[in-house]
Amino acid sequence: MELLGKERMGITHHLYYLIARFLQSGPCKKSAQVSAEPLIPRRLDWQGKEHRRSFEDLVAVNAHIPPDYLLRICERLGPLLDKEIPQSVLGVQTLLGVGRQSLLRAAKDFRHTLWKGSAFAALHRGRPPELPVNYGKPPNVVHILSARQLTGCGRFSHLFPTSTYQHMKMHKRILGHLSSVYCIAFDRSGRRIFTGSDDCLVKIWATDDGRLLSTLRGHSAEISDMAVNYENTLLAAGSCDKVVRVWCLRTCAPLAVLQGHSASITSIQFSPARKGTTRYLTSTGADGTICFWQWHANTMKFKDRPVKFAERSRPGVQISCSSFSSGGMFIATGSTDHVIRIYYLGSESPEKMAELESHTDKVVAVQFCNNGDRFVSGSRDGTARIWHYHQHEWKSLVLDMATKMTGNNVASGEDKVTKLKVTMVAWDRYDATVITAVNNFLLKVWNSSTGQLLHSLSGHDDEVFVLEAHPFDQRIVLSAGHDGNIFVWDIDKGTKIRNYFNMIEGQGHGAVFDCKFSPDGQHFACTDSHGHLLLFGFGCNKYYEKIPDQMFFHTDYRPLIRDANNYVLDEQTQQAPHLMPPPFLVDVDGNPHPTRFQRLVPGRENCKDEQLIPQLGYVANETRFSSFSHRSGLLRSL
Repeated sequence: MELLGKERMGITHHLYYLIARFLQSGPCKKSAQVSAEPLIPRRLDWQGKEHRRSFEDLVAVNAHIPPDYLLRICERLGPLLDKEIPQSVLGVQTLLGVGRQSLLRAAKDFRHTLWKGSAFAALHRGRPPELPVNYGKPPNVVHILSARQLTGCGRFSHLFPTSTYQHMKMHKRILGHLSSVYCIAFDRSGRRIFTGSDDCLVKIWATDDGRLLSTLRGHSAEISDMAVNYENTLLAAGSCDKVVRVWCLRTCAPLAVLQGHSASITSIQFSPARKGTTRYLTSTGADGTICFWQWHANTMKFKDRPVKFAERSRPGVQISCSSFSSGGMFIATGSTDHVIRIYYLGSESPEKMAELESHTDKVVAVQFCNNGDRFVSGSRDGTARIWHYHQHEWKSLVLDMATKMTGNNVASGEDKVTKLKVTMVAWDRYDATVITAVNNFLLKVWNSSTGQLLHSLSGHDDEVFVLEAHPFDQRIVLSAGHDGNIFVWDIDKGTKIRNYFNMIEGQGHGAVFDCKFSPDGQHFACTDSHGHLLLFGFGCNKYYEKIPDQMFFHTDYRPLIRDANNYVLDEQTQQAPHLMPPPFLVDVDGNPHPTRFQRLVPGRENCKDEQLIPQLGYVANETRFSSFSHRSGLLRSL
């Protein structure tokens, strides 16, 4: 005990010295002089005799100690302790905290709380109780279900903890295109997936087993955007060939070829609004125009001439993005001239409502919230703005991407880029938070009401252009980027749940260009730079094991004949593509798959074995199916 007291006395003398040095470097220099004199330890000579010494002598002996040494010690204590015992509220630096924020906290003082089954049946103001922050593991599902039977209600977070998403796995990676795939969409039922590629094709896939159902041909340039109408009867695709094509989802027949733009299509959207049988499809283009295409819900016929707004304020201006409000009465567009434009569809004809010029650089993303009239815009000026309509005026709340998390929760990527730019924006399912992707590879989570930065999420190694919120779980957001990483995030806690890396054997990683959740949240699908479709979900993948890794139809890249209205016929058969016989399933080199795979093609399920063996031959000088040319590598029926 005496030895321990002497050691503590030595540390005490050192602490007093550091306090005096700290006081001397600040506004309390006189206080340092008063406190230093009686506290200076005596020095010992070689005979063991004690001698008094001055404060200046002590400073000279400890010349390696700077005046702010004590402050720097205090700044390092918190981060070091957080590695062993994290704070309950991350990012807060304080020397005066209590409980889990205290610098004297120990692991034994923070044992996890566990509730008995009856505790889950308690109601607080008619609602199930919230779990304490130190509840160690997901609650027992038997207790949760029993409590729900007794009370008639239960918290979704209790029934389905975020750790459940760790069980989502990649069921299948399918090579279905010869070029990068920038567009993907689910139909409204979630049973079909649509992919649009730079090889000019739109393909339809089955969600449950990954089968290739159909190929929609007609476009002559890269597919830039796709949309499914709310009745789940139409698929529209925009392309760099300046054309929007609309197909019937039941028959795959082309219903309309819409030609109203003089440059590439940048976005297309079906309006959710219903005015009797009148519906609208909107398209924006690199020519700086937005077109409102009116169509009839019963006949599914489109008017030839759109309601068109030319918004090119100067040469080269493009409309880059668009988003409808949840009711379909408003649509917001973002342009390269820094302007956001709002259009109103509640009158007899669409009309422009407002022009918002608050951004100082290109507007690259706009997204309306899921409920209400708010929308968020992201710009290359390094800000995002949350807009709301108040007293006949659009007002905005600024989110500055230069804002950093306080304390030790600052991500390492904050200072990688000098000029910050927003690359993508998204809302969570219930609009409580806004998520922004920044060109320093970080995701930032903001309170949508106050604009407070809640979390800064790091993990990506390249720019992120995909942010997708879960369709009904407000805690979950999906992100993907050019680094090949796909992350599932818990934005309530600011933590990573699961990470997938799109490594392709022999080719390095594939940049992920688009991702979408299925409407039921049980699956999500991604596309990459190498032409793959990646399917993820819960459960086993036994149905996906029954399909090949490469799926093409032998007719996919056949030449087409175009008429004056840009409708197409297959050059060889002189038939419309949707009227041709069921095609054969082949691999990337044009080799037919075995007969067991040919039965996966719609229309060939009940064919005899001899009917599933294609009689195909190579055309001279056309020996590789995998060529990117429309005329190279095409297999033709004899």
